[in-house]
Amino acid sequence: MGNDDLLTEISNVGIVPVVVLDNVDQALPLAKALYAGGIGCIEVTFRTAAAEEAIRILSEKIPEMLLGAGTVLTVEQANRAINAGARFIVSPGFNSKIVKYCIDNSTTIIPGCATPSDIESALELGIQVIKFFPAEAAGGLDMIRAMSAPYANVKFIPTGGINIKNLNTYLSFDRVIACGGSWIASKELVRNRDYEAIKKLAREAVFIMLGFEMQHIGINMSDETLANQISIVFETLFGFIKQERTGSFFAGSSIEIMKKQFLGKNGHIAISTNNVRRAIYYLEKIGVTFMKETALYDKIGNIRSIYLDKEIGNFAIHLLQKSN
Repeated sequence: MGNDDLLTEISNVGIVPVVVLDNVDQALPLAKALYAGGIGCIEVTFRTAAAEEAIRILSEKIPEMLLGAGTVLTVEQANRAINAGARFIVSPGFNSKIVKYCIDNSTTIIPGCATPSDIESALELGIQVIKFFPAEAAGGLDMIRAMSAPYANVKFIPTGGINIKNLNTYLSFDRVIACGGSWIASKELVRNRDYEAIKKLAREAVFIMLGFEMQHIGINMSDETLANQISIVFETLFGFIKQERTGSFFAGSSIEIMKKQFLGKNGHIAISTNNVRRAIYYLEKIGVTFMKETALYDKIGNIRSIYLDKEIGNFAIHLLQKSN
């Protein structure tokens, strides 16, 4: 997997748990808890003596995990982390020696940058994805927006002060590809080996990020005349205003009456999400397949809608991008 592919994978996951391990034997159950909760990425900080061996174990035992080493301060640490199996390196600040070393060793490096000068140093070495740290203390999303204006190709992974409450605030900005944070696997939870709590927090974060909601239900009718009649019934009984579309009528915003038999034995259910691309990635990881031919895209190539391959309760299911 090349550097661009790895960064795309991190963007698909959307959340990078930053963890501190005091003991090597914490690594495997912690990573398994994150993975079971839907997060296939972990950044093990090089703050403790256990970090290097923990990375080696995770690289061997859970190769499907996107495994990174964080708080890398020296070239020597970068070398040890890469040799142990880290697939990406994260530094808190911009250290040109570490960046050059990682580039020379074909390893993805995400350097910390908090100022335009840092960003320009990164760009000079060909780096376009940077860690914005410490995010909240350095001005949060307002600062990211301000700095991103003159640097059109730069993407951000904010870390520092990110939590379940502000996660989507950051991810809503299209220049933020993922968020790093320690709240999912805090020092206290790791110390107490509360892996069940970590799994629950990971799952909560994933569903908060994806923001699944029932958008509308579609009812299949055999022809346009019958579809029109049904939409009038909903309008008459409940005041759901009839609106005609190309292939259907809407009664209000939540009931779609199809003008002919469409996907699904009984109809379809639209599930809206904050990010269709991330939703597909998450659902495919748990075995869901999609009807690729049903995918719809916007003008710049972002996927907006797609149907799942299998029906649920005789209803076809499709994901739908929420309006920004």
